[in-house]
Amino acid sequence: MNEQIELDALAGRALTHVRAGTTDRADRQMTVTVAAYLDEERYQSELAGIFRKLPLPIALSLEVPEPGSYLARTVMDQPLLITRGAKDEVNVFLNVCRHRGAKICAEGSGKQRKFSCPYHSWTYDNEGHLTGVYGESSFGEIDRSTLSLTRLHAAERHGIIFAALDAKLTFDIDRWLGDIGPRLASLKLDKLYLAQVRELDSPGWKATLDGYLEVYHHDTVHRSTVGQHTIGNLLVHDTFGPHQRLTFARPALKNLDEDTIPQGSGRQFIRMIHSVFPNLSISGILGEHCLVSQVWPSQTPDKTLTRQFLLASAPPANDQERDAIENFSAMTLQAVRDEDYAIVSTIQAGLASGANEDFVFGRNEPGLQHYHSWVDRIMAGKIEGLGI
Repeated sequence: MNEQIELDALAGRALTHVRAGTTDRADRQMTVTVAAYLDEERYQSELAGIFRKLPLPIALSLEVPEPGSYLARTVMDQPLLITRGAKDEVNVFLNVCRHRGAKICAEGSGKQRKFSCPYHSWTYDNEGHLTGVYGESSFGEIDRSTLSLTRLHAAERHGIIFAALDAKLTFDIDRWLGDIGPRLASLKLDKLYLAQVRELDSPGWKATLDGYLEVYHHDTVHRSTVGQHTIGNLLVHDTFGPHQRLTFARPALKNLDEDTIPQGSGRQFIRMIHSVFPNLSISGILGEHCLVSQVWPSQTPDKTLTRQFLLASAPPANDQERDAIENFSAMTLQAVRDEDYAIVSTIQAGLASGANEDFVFGRNEPGLQHYHSWVDRIMAGKIEGLGI
């Protein structure tokens, strides 16, 4: 894949839409029942069939940047311990002592090669091996090799750490990502600077994710924030198995005199969102900054937790660059929390009102159609060739 040629081609497709006043469209409208958002039994089934069966993006490589680094985090009620070993490999374990089940490491991150359970001081190295048993002579002889931390299958690709939350499951990450893999590689997420991590309370899973998958609302909702940097209701849409890329046109395209994109300049005319199924959105919004969002369902269909990472091309070297990061943080927080989530919360509150039995996704909302179709497809067991 030649990245620059692809960027120029995407900008060219966007320019065609600008000139014609059009957008990429699905073949037809799609109807989705409100029960898909609200039904408790269906929701629990989808949590089990999707979020507990698929490779999930549990962290960024930047969060465990060097050998000896660790990150302890709870994901979907699973306490996880992520470590980077001496050979730069990433390990993902259940953060649970094999003696009596206490959490061996408090949530947080740092650099540490040994972890001691706070209950009875059993000790593990950062590769999960049981290395010490307090009072072993009185405890009695045990086979330490059988009592390593419970390992989850994991893989690190393109600056993202993926894992299966069920210890019995494995996956082929390259088959799972398919053709979106090289596109993620081009983002070079592992080379960026992690400026900030924040968590936001958010509405239900599907209602929240829907807002990340279309540009139809940008002129209405984001007129003073991210909407300034895109042309509303204009989308260039590409799919890669269950994953997708949404390309938005920047206003500069309207001022372009040429009939084609000048060679090598495509990036300046577009903004891309890479959406990795089921819950990861990577959005390059302004120049040297990027917003990565994970939407994590709770045990009920009305709430999620959104974890966001604000990335910059490099650590700030002066006050101007620090201000640029802060401005980016403030703008995206306003756009997501105060604009998107504020409105989506009203959607969530109105689901049970009986006002609607179904929602209609327009032809100009192909990202929504693609996502909901893949939810149904995976729940129907149609996962051939996906590496899971």
